[in-house]
Amino acid sequence: MSTSHCFTQFSQLKNYLCSAIIGQEHLVNRLLITLLADGHLLVEGAPGLAKTRAVKALSDGLDADFHRIQFTPDLLPADVTGTDIYLPEDGSFRFQPGPIFHNLILADEINRAPAKVQSSLLEAMAERQVSVGQKTYPLPDVFMVMATQNPIEQEGTYPLPEAQLDRFLMHVRVGYPDVDAERAILRLARGEALQNTVERPNAPLDQQTILAARQEVLTVHMEPAVEEYIVQLINASRYPSRYSDTLAGWLDYGASPRGTIALDRCARAHAWLHERDFVSPDDVQAVAHDVLRHRLLLSFEAEAEGKDADHIISQLLSIVPAA
Repeated sequence: MSTSHCFTQFSQLKNYLCSAIIGQEHLVNRLLITLLADGHLLVEGAPGLAKTRAVKALSDGLDADFHRIQFTPDLLPADVTGTDIYLPEDGSFRFQPGPIFHNLILADEINRAPAKVQSSLLEAMAERQVSVGQKTYPLPDVFMVMATQNPIEQEGTYPLPEAQLDRFLMHVRVGYPDVDAERAILRLARGEALQNTVERPNAPLDQQTILAARQEVLTVHMEPAVEEYIVQLINASRYPSRYSDTLAGWLDYGASPRGTIALDRCARAHAWLHERDFVSPDDVQAVAHDVLRHRLLLSFEAEAEGKDADHIISQLLSIVPAA
């Protein structure tokens, strides 16, 4: 495709993010896809793997505001959404917006908060609005939540139910950097300690450019055969016995229509970021694991055999013929 102003801006943003977040290019790519597809991201990884740093760096590269919410068991829904406060001077109430009314939200360790708090956040994610009393308050046009989960420490946590997990566009697992990246991280940390920080973009990417880029992503061409490939992948997750008896024994429930939409949007964004004006089956396969990982409900048999969602998604990709 011909290089547009939006693509140039996003390329500069990606370069900045990769210089600020070393060894996590996959996470950087998924952050950009989520931003382009107007969705939300769930990131799972051990402490210290730059999850918080990633969304903070993204906010530095955008003309957008950022807020971090540390989820704890004593958090209340009003601590997220805001509440009406009483004004004694005239006996009236005024709405005090909560941290959810920012462009970029980091929901740190979301599984440490009880169900009511999780629901208040996830409702805002889905409806793009907050209702308090009899009034409804819209959220910004550019609104993205990145929630984190720690897979190591599960004591005292409240795992997100499947219906709430489905609200996230993608579920990304973050691993340890390789040895070369580890060396670069040391140098970067040393430079930051000496106040020689990573140079921020001269002109942060403005919100109008983000909205325009989203429109460009939606116009990326997708052949009917590729669209059918997406539909058949989702269908295979719901009715695996039509494809494989072994697969049928591993899956209790497949992906919802939200998964179909997410595969379409993410595949288009993936193609756009690679400067192509069409979607190929490779684009679908590239994002399939992150889009479907949290949307499949595995059977007891799969868990007993040590099969995780990633293994089953790989099986789906191998048995469903590509366009």
